[in-house]
Amino acid sequence: MDQAHQRAIAVIAHIDHGKSTLSDRLLQLTGTVQERDMREQFLDRMDLERERGITIKAAAVRMSYTAGDGETYELNLIDTPGHVDFGYEVSRSLAACDGVLLLVDAAQGIEAQTLTNLYLAVDAGLEIIPVLNKIDLPAAQPDAYAQEIAQLIGCDVGDVFRISAKTGEGVPQLLEAIVEKVPPPKGDPDAPLRALVFDSVYDSYRGVVAYLRVVDGKLTSRQPIRFMAQELTAEADEIGVMAPDQQAVDALETGEVGYLIAGIKDVSLAKVGDTVTSRDNGADDPLPGYREPKPMVFAGIYPVEGDDFPLLRDALEKLKLNDAALAYEPESSGALGFGFRCGFLGLLHMEIVRERLEREFDLSLIATAPSVGYEIELADHTKIQVRNPTGMPDPSKIEAVYEPYVSVMVVTPSEFTGTVMQLCQERRGELKEMHYLSPERVEIRYHMPLGEIIFDFFDQLKSRTKGYASLDYEAIGMYPSNLVKVDVLLNQQPVDAFSTIVHRDKAYDYGKTMTERLRKLIPRQMFDVPIQAAIGSRVIARETVKAKRKDVIAKCYGGDVSRKRKLLEKQKEGKKKMKQIGSVEVPQTAFIEALRVDQDVKEPAK
Repeated sequence: MDQAHQRAIAVIAHIDHGKSTLSDRLLQLTGTVQERDMREQFLDRMDLERERGITIKAAAVRMSYTAGDGETYELNLIDTPGHVDFGYEVSRSLAACDGVLLLVDAAQGIEAQTLTNLYLAVDAGLEIIPVLNKIDLPAAQPDAYAQEIAQLIGCDVGDVFRISAKTGEGVPQLLEAIVEKVPPPKGDPDAPLRALVFDSVYDSYRGVVAYLRVVDGKLTSRQPIRFMAQELTAEADEIGVMAPDQQAVDALETGEVGYLIAGIKDVSLAKVGDTVTSRDNGADDPLPGYREPKPMVFAGIYPVEGDDFPLLRDALEKLKLNDAALAYEPESSGALGFGFRCGFLGLLHMEIVRERLEREFDLSLIATAPSVGYEIELADHTKIQVRNPTGMPDPSKIEAVYEPYVSVMVVTPSEFTGTVMQLCQERRGELKEMHYLSPERVEIRYHMPLGEIIFDFFDQLKSRTKGYASLDYEAIGMYPSNLVKVDVLLNQQPVDAFSTIVHRDKAYDYGKTMTERLRKLIPRQMFDVPIQAAIGSRVIARETVKAKRKDVIAKCYGGDVSRKRKLLEKQKEGKKKMKQIGSVEVPQTAFIEALRVDQDVKEPAK
């Protein structure tokens, strides 16, 4: 189809504002999906997406729409994820579009991820169509939030579309606005081929399926191609469009969105953001914006049963075929056995990966507390990367420690401004800016360490604001901090599973909390077991699991006191010798419970 009759749009919003529901209505109204085949969240392919009601992978679909002017238009729609962990995927999806539908819940208003996605769309120079969704809800405030949106993007209140994606109210008018407001593609059909990869998945029968948009030139079936970032050459075995299922075509013209199958067996070779060009006489310059997705959060994943380690390794290999952002390397722990240190985009990504491993591969897993990656400058001015606390060098060899910082944006009702600022300052946050979106809602931006928000920051934020605040963050670089490694020792022996890297001001609190937890979880032995938290050789907290007591003088019902003293001294010597050669048995449940930092541990029954 000629470029004048093409439109490429993405739906962007905060998580759970109705992106997938709006996509469903657009598919129905354009006749792309028949009524008998329709189901909720049609574009969400994974069971996990459907159960949680969230979009994890971007999904593309082509729709044919006959507008009010009698002309037929080709609409290419991309449904994007709404969670902060998948922000890079959203940015690449926007690079493959000419306009966006900015979706806002009429009962909740603008939230943090809404603003982030809006800024991405503005930076990409896209046409923005503001849409207020869920106007049929009893709690909806369309007038107030329409005013808020208009003020934010600088348009008239009447330009904000009011729809209900669930009932279909207002959606036909939105389709007309897409045709009228979104510009057609501006690519050069006569230039060398340049196509942007905005998503890729692994098919067990056909290999990697790369979703792309042809920006310049033309992509034909059986054409020799080259992935510019990876310097990988291949042949376009099959190209096609999603309408909504895969349909093979002979060629993808300038501006069209489709898929490419080129016999590639590793999804990491067709990365999001890469540029596809012709192998012969191809383009010289790739499309801008490509970067490697970097893991932000690291955690150890271990099988509960040691014999399942080969199964876990195979499961991670298969899962990585579908998730190029997942990074892992083998590691061993004296307490937990053999496992893997995995890198994730964020906590939601970590949770999804773990759930998929347990569900799809029938594994029982233990995940250690999440941590971030640090950069250590040694005394000889060389720098090393540390992703696991056990890799931290001796304090005497460290010149400086750098940790990742993020720019945190919180959108909250103005009545909770004080409590939000207090929480951020407790987490070593530095206030950067604050401005009011409306008299009732405020946007607050802090710079703070990533390590301070990966545990319970979001839970604390929600509880302190009665669930009304929303959070978004993005990495801004590495900065020096006064960090130390805290070791936990049982009977003088360090247990690597409980080691962590924290700010020096919080080291005592962590050590005291962990020693108290372990005192409640470790069963009593035949000798006293000291539990210590230490920074290097300096002990900062201690608890003791008292020994089991046997009444050895019960049989002494008379006679001289020296007989009793002799028996007690004999028992004392025996316990001293046992402590020197004995080992502390720590049950697996103790590790699982101790690593759940968000739950209190009850004192065991005597």
